[in-house]
Amino acid sequence: MSRPMPRLFLIRHGETEWSLNGRHATRGEEQIKSKADSLPIDPKNLAVAIVSPRKRAHRTFHLLFDHIPTVPKHEISEDVREWDYGDYEGLLTHEIKEKHPGWEIWRDGCPGGESVEEMCSRVDAVIAKVRNHHKEYTEGVINTRDVLIVAHGHFSRVLIARWIEFELALGTHFNVEPGGVTLLSYNHNSLDEPALNAMNLYADLK
Repeated sequence: MSRPMPRLFLIRHGETEWSLNGRHATRGEEQIKSKADSLPIDPKNLAVAIVSPRKRAHRTFHLLFDHIPTVPKHEISEDVREWDYGDYEGLLTHEIKEKHPGWEIWRDGCPGGESVEEMCSRVDAVIAKVRNHHKEYTEGVINTRDVLIVAHGHFSRVLIARWIEFELALGTHFNVEPGGVTLLSYNHNSLDEPALNAMNLYADLK
């Protein structure tokens, strides 16, 4: 009997003051402890969890799992940090456009931070790492099928676009809610057919 297909769970940290008012920032802390028991993630099935080192993402991971006897294997990695906003850190979109009319992060990146090309390269490297875990699982090298990433809004939107093998800019069309779970896997039991299975599971949709 073939194994069930491996999955990638992608969680955006929950709502913070900064995500509520639209600032481009890398601060904040999530409070999703009430959702911990209802999320569709079995820690025993996790090959690894990759967590952004930013406080709100790190805190989210621990709110999800610190109540269970064994916290899943996890690593704190700059690879899944938020897009580096550089000179635009902490600014609202309209404030940025006053300085740079017509600016779009999906096309222009961030001066003093990450370009579109740099962001794409970083996310692609993360995806390659996840797919290596999935390949090892399907080949029977490891017995844990899933990977979890706890990260941020723009990072998540870029990852979804690149997972399904579209250009990074497609991410502008994905609405990734704070605290929501995205499920990525594959079609037709083939690692050559990456797919988006679900978005914004368990998010507090307004």
